[in-house]
Amino acid sequence: MEVPGSSKKMIATQAQTVENKVPLAYRDQCAHLLIPLNKCRQSEFYLPWKCEDERHTYEKCAYELVMERMLQMNKIREEEARSKQKNPVQAQSIPLIPKTVNA
Repeated sequence: MEVPGSSKKMIATQAQTVENKVPLAYRDQCAHLLIPLNKCRQSEFYLPWKCEDERHTYEKCAYELVMERMLQMNKIREEEARSKQKNPVQAQSIPLIPKTVNA
């Protein structure tokens, strides 16, 4: 499954994430790495020095996703800044508190 705007594909299906009880917030392009990590954590009683390889690969994937999103947001901000420079009349915002008649 393709995720729009992302270079990574969804490898884990929705059925797999439901079956492995992956929380909704973690059902992203790195969910396929979180599933074996959680299984390892449960089998090793959540000892922090266990499952280091699985944790490292998952955290690297999550970091790359965050960096990709940051780059996309920077591009969007640059495009907005360019459009504001081209059309300064449209760049004016509507005031949050309108002026009253007597003020």
